[in-house]
Amino acid sequence: MRKWICLAGVLFVFSCNKGIVRNQTRGEALGTSFNIIYLASEELDLGKNIDSVFTAVNRSLSTYIHDSDISKINRGDSLVVVDNMFREVFELSRKVYKETRGYFDPTVGTLVNAWGFGPGEQIAMDSLAVDSLLGYVGFNKVSLTPQNRIVKDNPNIYFDFNAIAKGYAIDRLAVMLDQKGIQNYLVEVGGEVVAKGINLEKEKPWVVGIDDPQAEEGRQLKLLINMSDKALASSGNYRKYRVDSTTGNKYVHTIDPITGYTKNSNTLGVTILANNCATADAYATAFMAMDLHEAFKVINYNKDLEAYIIYLDEKGVTQEFLTKGFKELLVE
Repeated sequence: MRKWICLAGVLFVFSCNKGIVRNQTRGEALGTSFNIIYLASEELDLGKNIDSVFTAVNRSLSTYIHDSDISKINRGDSLVVVDNMFREVFELSRKVYKETRGYFDPTVGTLVNAWGFGPGEQIAMDSLAVDSLLGYVGFNKVSLTPQNRIVKDNPNIYFDFNAIAKGYAIDRLAVMLDQKGIQNYLVEVGGEVVAKGINLEKEKPWVVGIDDPQAEEGRQLKLLINMSDKALASSGNYRKYRVDSTTGNKYVHTIDPITGYTKNSNTLGVTILANNCATADAYATAFMAMDLHEAFKVINYNKDLEAYIIYLDEKGVTQEFLTKGFKELLVE
């Protein structure tokens, strides 16, 4: 989560439908863009409130900010008393870690840095380096005390909540809107979404597009879904990768916390619907690292998840998997 940037602007659009005002705030934060639409009976400028949410999340969870709580903990400060946001993300991470048998693991940060996808130092990676760094990976090696302090089995363990913190930031924005009494809104940050109520201007659910992971140029939509009172997050390797300037090897951003290596799998993209965006974010990331049959087991077990997975079968042919609940939301 990169350092936040000030809002770009606030738009007010009056609707002829029952005196509804479409308030819209756009900008950049967390290293990406955001777009928030909130419908009300009057003009509202929540720019400062939105700024405050991003600032608070960054101060707690951003590895790109030197004096954030997580950065201090990563440097070995054992006296940091974390806030409720850190505790909530930590506890949800432990839940998903257990349910995915370790494929979602925020202590993978040392490997993220080493492979060149984090704020830390990138190093030359071979089997010896991977084996050595795996000693610092494992959410079972960390704990949170009743006094809200982090205890690490090894001081070199490095937290990286980026695979869940963006979703969590969206949830916090939704909480802020709820507290303002706003009942119909759409919050989108970097392609991840929380939708509440309906689009009152059209008197229909909110419509959200899902990117095609096989689009060779630009962004193309694969499908559209109706959303109301749900959260959505997607993960894929189609845009987040780096190419070694010396060898020409391509390294994707999904790192398998079990093996320590980047994961080039036949799973092209995962989209998860859940009750909150942090949960959707975490499982979408885990399913990119897991083998497909293992991901399907978790999806069948966890009835709070709906999933859309694009993958290549054994013959290299593109296939799609949709849960029943996801199919019901498709826009024809």
